[in-house]
Amino acid sequence: MTPPPHPGQFSFRPVDPVADALLLHSWVTHPKAAFWLMGDASVADVEHAYADIAQAPHQEAFIGRYDRTPAFVMERYDPARVELTGLYEAEPGDVGMHFLVAPVAATRGTTQGTARIHGFTRAVIRAVMTELFADPATRRVVVEPDVRNAAVHVLNKTVGFEVVRQIKKPEKDALLSVCTRERFEAMR
Repeated sequence: MTPPPHPGQFSFRPVDPVADALLLHSWVTHPKAAFWLMGDASVADVEHAYADIAQAPHQEAFIGRYDRTPAFVMERYDPARVELTGLYEAEPGDVGMHFLVAPVAATRGTTQGTARIHGFTRAVIRAVMTELFADPATRRVVVEPDVRNAAVHVLNKTVGFEVVRQIKKPEKDALLSVCTRERFEAMR
């Protein structure tokens, strides 16, 4: 069994909507990405969605790499202006986040994803949180996963997220959850 990844094996680069569209399409349309809500998207739809994010003033998307191989996507946004506008009590220093780990492939390094590595998804969310809290202005990370996504709720708890309440978004019922810098540090 491969040991869990360590933080130095992860890096981030901005998504290139054109160059990354095919790769991201293979991730967001995979059955395990059902909660990403892009299962029926075309490659052009994915390119357009990430081009919109790249041009938006309050959103960014990054390809997360594991040992220089694309392995996940992370989106960072201002939750007071995107996704959660009017749905929660925003505080200074809030940063919204989405992440999706590439589907498991038979061998690491293929365009489909990474090989199965014990603890990989937990290592990815820790890397994502570390990256977000690397900005000293970030005080809390805010997420809004689908209420039915039990796996991500468990994962979120491992890095310090606490559920605030259930909220209704146009596309889903979600569990508004927050993680403070202090809570994340205490969970490390």
